[in-house]
Amino acid sequence: MEIDFLQYQVRNGDTLTSIASRLGMTGEELKLFHNSHCQRMDKVWFENLNDVKNIFVPTNFKTEKQKEQERKNSFPSKFSESFFAKSYSVNEIFKSPFESPVNIDYIIELDLHKDRNTGQHILSYSQNDFKSNGNTPDDKVSSLSIACMKSIMPLEFILNEQGRITGFADHKKIKDTFTQKRKDLEEFYVGEVAQNYMDSFERNISDEVFLLQQFQSTLLFQTLFPKIDWFQRKTKWAESFYLLQNSFSVQCELNIEQSNDDGSVLTILNGKITEQCTSQEIMRGIKLKESASEPAQGNIILEYTTHTKNKNLLQAKASVLLSHEEVSIHQHHINITQG
Repeated sequence: MEIDFLQYQVRNGDTLTSIASRLGMTGEELKLFHNSHCQRMDKVWFENLNDVKNIFVPTNFKTEKQKEQERKNSFPSKFSESFFAKSYSVNEIFKSPFESPVNIDYIIELDLHKDRNTGQHILSYSQNDFKSNGNTPDDKVSSLSIACMKSIMPLEFILNEQGRITGFADHKKIKDTFTQKRKDLEEFYVGEVAQNYMDSFERNISDEVFLLQQFQSTLLFQTLFPKIDWFQRKTKWAESFYLLQNSFSVQCELNIEQSNDDGSVLTILNGKITEQCTSQEIMRGIKLKESASEPAQGNIILEYTTHTKNKNLLQAKASVLLSHEEVSIHQHHINITQG
């Protein structure tokens, strides 16, 4: 067992305050420390130490300010290129009382760098090895959807100083890339249904605002790209999230819990819906003007495991839980693991 204190022999003229000041403590802090380590009969209660022979003093005392600074130093405080690993395995589970659960897995690859000319953080993002319920999708629509997305990857996003995506590095490049690769896709995917899908896909990626919102509203992107200042919070605050993709963002009240564990630190954010809207509005993606008669019930829970020293993101988890009249109507869980 590690000993974090020693006995100090009281000298003539010593007081609690004089001893404590040499240790960077207050007299009251030293008194409490000594009394918590000594025998009952040896406790001290007064400033002067007449007839007191020894005082227990800490070997590594830290003030509350120092403890708080150490806590802050163990969590990410600024966004840097070392925050992300090169690849993560992703598992997503969708649950609804109206349909069978859907379980999907895929790999994402990231490459973050700073543009020398603009000073902006540029993130190269690609996604592969997509599986649904353990199998590679083999139906034409699913495979065409995956093929279209793969044809425009890697995508390059601009990240701000908080680590949040703010736009595309070159939206025109995305459109031009699909135009060039569409000919190859048309040779394999033939028929009116395939042509209509590719027409729709091309229209959607041509709308820069719409395309960006499609990514930003996913639980994956909201979880993978946290605001760095979240890790330094201590009190409740308000934040907006998309609880469903293609819906509207909903304001939530966030609480934070943090703990250290042998080289890594865990940050848990628990958000509760506070916005006046109904669960049906969120599910439909349409917010009505009338005030909500039955406010939505739901939570978003985000968990981040980061490395204590290099602040690298080791793992991220999130859950969206939406209910109506205490009955669950939608669950979405995601687990993002390094490597």
